[in-house]
Parts: sequence; structure tokens; C-alpha cells
Amino acid sequence: MQELVLGSTSPFRHELLEKLGLPFSTAAPDVDESHREGESPRELVMRLAQAKARAVADDHPAALIIGSDQVACVDEQILGKPGSREKAIAQLESMSGKTICFHTGLCLYNAATNKVQVVCDDFRVHFRKLGHEQIVRYVDKEEPFNCAGSFKSEGLGITLFRKLEGNDPNSLVGLPLIRLVSMLEKEGIELP
Repeated sequence: MQELVLGSTSPFRHELLEKLGLPFSTAAPDVDESHREGESPRELVMRLAQAKARAVADDHPAALIIGSDQVACVDEQILGKPGSREKAIAQLESMSGKTICFHTGLCLYNAATNKVQVVCDDFRVHFRKLGHEQIVRYVDKEEPFNCAGSFKSEGLGITLFRKLEGNDPNSLVGLPLIRLVSMLEKEGIELP
């Protein structure tokens, strides 16, 4: 099998990719993740997913390389990672009762053939109406300071939602495995 590389240092993406049971390595892509003027959130994540995969190709010229990027949006406004307790609380308060869309860009780049497959997978999270104390308890318990949207759906964050909508729950965590399996199949890797 052709070498498989995950162009990401995210422990969440690493854990998700392990579900497929394929041997892979990881590499840190060096990519400017700045948003370009006029670029939609979907265009942004697809561009960055491809840029991350291509950035890793210099060190892995014969590999299949997976790149991924994700943004959370409310009313098409991109939500960043909060970075602090105060910002996480404020972000969750602003999302109370609203629907948040996660756009996850996925790229499978065959560095040997220069073939690129890029998609965007969307996932919607419908938040319950949350009180300030509920939000504070959640933030203090899980400390989601490095998570887009200020929550961890794989943990206690599930208590914040009234409904989840999407084709692949793995997209919410950052790596759409259903789409990835189809891409790998096009490169001759059949699962299971």
C-alpha cells in the first residue's frame, strides 16, 4: 500500500483516522491559515485542506496525504477558538438557542500522481437555550479553549445541544471519515 500521511498534528484527527485501521504517519503542515477577503467559509476550508496536504508533500513525495481544516460559523460569521475561559463563556452565550454550522474541508492528495480530491462536509449543531450558570459549569469542567465553537461534542458538550444534523458525526470532530473512505477507494484502497 502507498504510504498514508495525515497532514495534521491534531490528536482528534489522529484518533479518528485510527478507526480505519490503516497504517499512517503524521506530519505538521506549515500553512498560513488566514482568511482571504471575499472567501466563503466553505472555500476557506477547502483551500486550507488542500494547502495542508500539499505542504507535507515535499517530505513525502510518493504518499497519499490527507489534509483537513474546519471552521464553525454562526450566521456565516466564522467563530475562532476561544483561547480563554472568558472568551469561551462569551462564545457559548452568543450561540445559545442558535444553529452553528461546521464546515470541514477534506483533501486527499496523491503526491506521486499530483491527483487531488477536495470536498467540504457540513454539519449543523442546534444549541439548546442555555443559562449563564450552565455555560460556566460546562466551561469549567471541560476547558474547551482550543476548540472551535468552545465545546467538545465527544464529551460533556453533547449536553449543550438539542439536535445534530449531518451525514457523518466524525465531521463535527474534524475528519469526515465517510467521505475519506470514498476518496481512498478512488486511489485503490478498499475498506474494510
